Amino acid sequence: MHVLATAGHVDHGKSTLVRALTGMEPDRLAEERRRGLTIELGYAWTSLPSGERVAFVDVPGHERFLGTMLAGVGPVPAVMFVVAADEGWMPQSEEHLVALRTLGVRHGLLVVTRADLADPGPAAKDAGGRLTEAGLRTGPAGGAVETLAVSGRTGEGLDALRAALDRLVAALPAPDPEAPVRLWIDRAFSVRGSGTVVTGTLPAGRVEVGDELELDGEPVRVRGLESLKEQAESVSGVARVALNLRGRVAGERGHALVTPGAWTATGLADVRVTMAEGARGPLPGRLTAHIGSASVPCEVRPLGPEAARLRLARPLPLHVGDTLLLRDPGRGQGELRVLARATVLDVRPPELRRRGAARERAKALAEASADAASLLRTHLLLRERELVAMGSPPPGRPVTGDWHADPGHWANLLARLPEVVRRHADAHPLEPAMPLEAARHELDLPDRRLVTALVRPPLTVADGRITTGRTAAGEAGLPAPVAGAVRTLLAGLSSTPFQAPEAGRLAELGLGPREIAAAVRAGALLRVADGVVLAPGADARAAAVLARLPQPFTVSQARSALGTSRRVAVPLLEHLDRRGFTERVDDVHRRSV
Repeated sequence: MHVLATAGHVDHGKSTLVRALTGMEPDRLAEERRRGLTIELGYAWTSLPSGERVAFVDVPGHERFLGTMLAGVGPVPAVMFVVAADEGWMPQSEEHLVALRTLGVRHGLLVVTRADLADPGPAAKDAGGRLTEAGLRTGPAGGAVETLAVSGRTGEGLDALRAALDRLVAALPAPDPEAPVRLWIDRAFSVRGSGTVVTGTLPAGRVEVGDELELDGEPVRVRGLESLKEQAESVSGVARVALNLRGRVAGERGHALVTPGAWTATGLADVRVTMAEGARGPLPGRLTAHIGSASVPCEVRPLGPEAARLRLARPLPLHVGDTLLLRDPGRGQGELRVLARATVLDVRPPELRRRGAARERAKALAEASADAASLLRTHLLLRERELVAMGSPPPGRPVTGDWHADPGHWANLLARLPEVVRRHADAHPLEPAMPLEAARHELDLPDRRLVTALVRPPLTVADGRITTGRTAAGEAGLPAPVAGAVRTLLAGLSSTPFQAPEAGRLAELGLGPREIAAAVRAGALLRVADGVVLAPGADARAAAVLARLPQPFTVSQARSALGTSRRVAVPLLEHLDRRGFTERVDDVHRRSV
């Protein structure tokens, strides 16, 4: 299936032409039929000579309904531009063309209607030149837009138009059936016994019965699916679809059904601004942004000559590279209301806090493009799922896990880490190995795994700490005063290895809790309990002594055999239990293992 929109000045015969091509009435409202004026979007479809099916979104041509026209044109890939032979180019013809050009619609046909009332030649020449200059084309090779003269009343030229429509749809680029779904809703209503039904133009991707989508951040499930009034289990874009939804959220025009996790819902976007043909800056501070069928008020903050920040009245699901049309609905009759195209460059823009930050951001946006590399230059580190939701899947490998990094920022982090670890070692001589969490905070990283990925020799990671690979002053990496105190302590234990020094003696030696902890980490002391330290390996020596006792033995027998006090014997035996050297038999006895 293919979907086209109509465009053109009011009362130039757009609806009449659609009716003549399809045999269907696109004007759904009684008031439209009574007044002969399209007010709402109309829908009709037909089969072309090739067998291809084409659906039309018929839009209003009156200047009062430009917002509705944009809702119909926004999601479609091509247009049938209508100009009446007896009136020629008119103000809304111009505004519709400016809108199409701004939205980036580049495929279409020019149809000159009422050929039975006036010579279509002058209107065809004038309008054809304007459309071709605007970049509208029919075939893939470019050139002038194909022009047809018809009469919806007599049927003149309709067969030629059908053949031209076949040529047009054959030249349209094929949409990606695997693309994430973003279905802009253009109608929403309730059906008794079925619930909420929404309709829209599916530009790409695939929707199937049973799919779970998101609407305004809430999950909804597709319980039924129709395309052109025919039930289906699966539909791929481009297509007109109607979805019966199950969920807590009721849809409405301008909202979108999206693939979960594939879009970034944002109320703030940095954009590149391109003024519309005939529009002059600067942009007003308040405008209306259009994308798909959405029409959302926004505040415009200029950042530079072609850069701005848009603050949207409600979040929209966006990708970088999306095009928004900026319109001023408050302009008077005859004034151009389509002012600019806004190309989205960032859907999660950084805060602008510092003086001069806006100017720096404008400079960055001037060099930005809609890809992952540009996003990483701004955000430095992003998860793969974040890049996917922003519309730019990363082309390269992650630095660790699902994290991707800007190459320049990653190189800077690699250079900084050794210095950060060295400063920590100098500032904490008793704890020279830097905790990974401390390094994460120092480097302002969001995930500890990133720190580990930055470690290169001679740095190493062990037990959640980064070591420098260098030996500090003193023994076992201990500062000289601590190493000297440990040597003195060990000398005192050489003749009585299980008589741990009292707290006073430890204080006299200058071995407080931090010094003892450093000596234990360095392997220079064995701590069996708070305030009870022995020489390294003393537990194994004690186990050997106890193994020679009659089994089982008591704490008192163990204390005598080890030549120590109960203060040391009790925690030492508990330590030996934990290490598996001994085990309890009952509340009183133990035995060697």
